[in-house]
Amino acid sequence: MEFFNSVFYFILVVGILILIHELGHFIAARLTGMRTEVFSIGMGYRLLGFNKRFGFTFGNLPKNVPQSDESSENSSENDWYCDYRLAILPIGGYVKIAGMVDESLDTKFTRSEPKPWEFRSKNTLQKAFVLSGGVIMNFLLAVFIFSILSFSKGEIMTEVNEIGYVRPNSLAYESGFRVGDKILAINEHEVKYWQEIRDKITIENFGETKTVMILRNNQQLNLKVDGKAILDTMKNVDTFEAGFGIYPINLKVYVSEVMTTWPAGKAGIKAGDTIVAVNKTSINNINQFISIIERNAHRKLYIEWKRGDKILADSIQPNEDKKIGAKITDVYVGNVIIRQYNIIEAFAAGFNQSIGALNLLINSISKMIEGKVSVKQSIGGPIFIAKNASQQAELGIANFLTFTALLSISLAVINILPFPALDGGHLLMTLIEGIIRREIPLKIKLAFQQIGVFLLIALIIFIIFIDLTR
Repeated sequence: MEFFNSVFYFILVVGILILIHELGHFIAARLTGMRTEVFSIGMGYRLLGFNKRFGFTFGNLPKNVPQSDESSENSSENDWYCDYRLAILPIGGYVKIAGMVDESLDTKFTRSEPKPWEFRSKNTLQKAFVLSGGVIMNFLLAVFIFSILSFSKGEIMTEVNEIGYVRPNSLAYESGFRVGDKILAINEHEVKYWQEIRDKITIENFGETKTVMILRNNQQLNLKVDGKAILDTMKNVDTFEAGFGIYPINLKVYVSEVMTTWPAGKAGIKAGDTIVAVNKTSINNINQFISIIERNAHRKLYIEWKRGDKILADSIQPNEDKKIGAKITDVYVGNVIIRQYNIIEAFAAGFNQSIGALNLLINSISKMIEGKVSVKQSIGGPIFIAKNASQQAELGIANFLTFTALLSISLAVINILPFPALDGGHLLMTLIEGIIRREIPLKIKLAFQQIGVFLLIALIIFIIFIDLTR
């Protein structure tokens, strides 16, 4: 079932992104008066499709049937059709534009003079707009998703900057953070919300060393946190707290479910209780609690928990699997500020979040090129997307939409890179032609595309290999 869920959500999220991307090219082409011959979701063999000449059909279209009356300069819209199709490989899509050398390597149009509706007859600005249409639509999709989420959920901010727990041997501990420290500023920017602390340490100035001003015993101190060390600690973790090693005050470990025949159930712990202490050590978060349990398998632990106004306690011994049979989660019980947005404010918030995600991705690529970030940990292919799409969907629609928005930003950035066979490669050729004021020879364009297709296939194989060995 997990496999089928992963496949379903992979097809769903990739299908959405491809549709939006290719729709961008299609709309831009039509706005600039270019004809589109194929609008395909997926690559390779045509499974099914529709066009106004043959209607709805399965399989490939008849061969050697022109899509327009190429002999006439004045052929009308009725003499031309676009085939809207679904292809077999869900690894991309394409819009075939009349008069353009693309991945199909079709050059039949070069045998005649440029037609008004062809790509090659348009000016540089129009060509650049069409080539950038997919990237623009992917960015707008991210803005739309983030805006919808901001409008529907608002912004939840936990008003806390005091540290309640520092994990031993963590980067935070090695950098000098201690329980009771109040974080006042990061790189001279004042902070008062935990979300600000999380973002400024991990995302802003990605990979750079951070200067953190703290207040300890009424004395201000400056701590330095190595940027590369931050990247290393965040590679294989889901949260900032688990990676960096600090947790805010006012966190409680909440028990949401108990197995009655396991140690916790036998001791009387029930759903709704909160864990208070283990062996007289106060418990602040689930990572701290789980760590203590795992270190003390087969040893009795004196666990205290709260139910209503009562403090209960008992000696509990974890089983051979280092578990006590309780499902737990962190719950923040401090001051929470919820800011609601109107439509305009939500759009501004969505745009800012999209720009933030864009900057983070560009910085990540930069650090990867510099060798500061592992390629294996930075690149994800079909297996990575399928697994994460399924996981995010299980966490709720908001998580799934956020994941989709971030993937959309990634697709936009990757496609605009000046790489042969990608939008950025086509754009580079178009800009060169605009500068030299003449077309690049067809042989060079074809060679550029052939190299690009080969490299693209090699890259896909490499990414799948990384997925399999991750």
